[in-house]
Amino acid sequence: MSDYYDAFEMSPVPTPGPDAVPPEPFRGIYGMPAFVTIPTGDLAASVDFWTRGLGFFELFGIPGKVVHLRRWAFQDVLLVPAAGVPERAPAVGFSFACVLDQVDPLVAACRALRPDSVDGPRDTPWNTRDVEVITPENARIVFTAAKPFDPDSEEARNLAAVGITAPDAVRGDNGRHV
Repeated sequence: MSDYYDAFEMSPVPTPGPDAVPPEPFRGIYGMPAFVTIPTGDLAASVDFWTRGLGFFELFGIPGKVVHLRRWAFQDVLLVPAAGVPERAPAVGFSFACVLDQVDPLVAACRALRPDSVDGPRDTPWNTRDVEVITPENARIVFTAAKPFDPDSEEARNLAAVGITAPDAVRGDNGRHV
């Protein structure tokens, strides 16, 4: 196994593959290295969409003040009450890792709750399958699943063109530190 895949052992994100299994929900409290705060005009409706559509769970809440949601470790969202939400989704969004087997069910769940909320899924030149969701708060959220690495694929050629080598081609940091 190469350093590319060894790096996944230090992460809550599973190694890419057709049989990748998402980690169990992590309910512990930790200093969050990154999180997103989403203002909402309807806290209950937002919690419903984020939990039933996007697969988050409610870690805790302070009634009328904040609801802390989480999927995997380090995938934290704070929903906070606001007088209103933007009319349109912003150009900037926030991305969460998922596994390939989660993409289609996530799309189906979101479309069942809000039929026009989903764009994709689509494959990217950097070897992921992504789905973009516009939430009830008009937040742009992307779920991205790493695809198994195929050294003969167009994605591998795209990555090689920018100096990223196939996982087993070189040991070290993509050939920079051997």
